[in-house]
Amino acid sequence: MGEVQKGLFSVIEKLKGTTEQELRIVLLGLDNAGKTTLLKQLASGDVNTITPTQGFNIKSVTCDSMKLNVWDIGGQRKIRPFWKKYLENTDLLIYVIDSADKKRFEEAGLELSELIDEENLKGVPLLIFANKQDLATASPASEIAEGLNLHTYRDREWQIQACSAVSGEGVQDGMNWISNNIVNKKK
Repeated sequence: MGEVQKGLFSVIEKLKGTTEQELRIVLLGLDNAGKTTLLKQLASGDVNTITPTQGFNIKSVTCDSMKLNVWDIGGQRKIRPFWKKYLENTDLLIYVIDSADKKRFEEAGLELSELIDEENLKGVPLLIFANKQDLATASPASEIAEGLNLHTYRDREWQIQACSAVSGEGVQDGMNWISNNIVNKKK
């Protein structure tokens, strides 16, 4: 069993012992950031056959009476105005950034800032995956955190995690953060 798959199942295992526990995760970011690849990696799918998301993908994993729902919503400019329609009852926001696409850091930061101000996301924990760390031109997660002014987000728990959705590197660490900081608090 792959490390990422173990991570997803460890989140579910921590939910055991609760009744009808459900965790709603919204996965957002600009187009081509790697959201769908990340989702396929989490669901142990084939990351070699990815096409741009034209609407949304939902992956649900059920174990006993627990359900982990991940909503992957397309990041194209024309789809972004609809993001807010998917935010109600969100337990966790995962925001994916292409660490190698420096030209779009400002745009990614503005979109994230607008999301954070949404009423339905008040206080909702935030996990940022600084994706594509396997590329030579990738900026380190610490530099991205500084550029996004994450230190100003005081109304919620947040974490930035360097990763490569293609190889799975770093994804387990993000899953551990979810397990330790989100799942345990919902019990």
